[in-house]
Amino acid sequence: MRKFLLSALVVLAALLPAAAQAAPVYVIRHLEKAAGDDPSLTERGAARAEQLAEVLAGANLKAVFATATKRAQQTGAPLAKRLGLTVTTYNPRDVDALAAAVAAAGGPVLIVGHSNTVASLVARFGGAKPAELTDADYGTLFVIHPGMTEVNRIELN
Repeated sequence: MRKFLLSALVVLAALLPAAAQAAPVYVIRHLEKAAGDDPSLTERGAARAEQLAEVLAGANLKAVFATATKRAQQTGAPLAKRLGLTVTTYNPRDVDALAAAVAAAGGPVLIVGHSNTVASLVARFGGAKPAELTDADYGTLFVIHPGMTEVNRIELN
């Protein structure tokens, strides 16, 4: 009996790290951008990035991921600064590497994507794939909970 209990404890201990990684993933498209090549956020986009930081301040985030574009980096920067984190750049063409980085973070994360990547990111992290975003869609924060396909949405003002 004792041997069985020890074996069960070893199995449970091996499963704990995997369970610890089962945390919400937050995905958002970068916020409103100016025109041009690799534009910055507009004044409205910067204000909503601050709102995003306020909304997620208590979410116990372990990492903020964004593509290398200015608008994506600037969307995640206020939250990262507030939490004492840095924005980690990811390659939107290597979602497997991003998934590995998210798992390694060991807790909830924010991923800042683009209109043509958000729906796929939501699906990649276990949520029901939403409709593709248009170029005019800004401010929807998708919340994917482990083991649930239903995706919660938070609309920033």
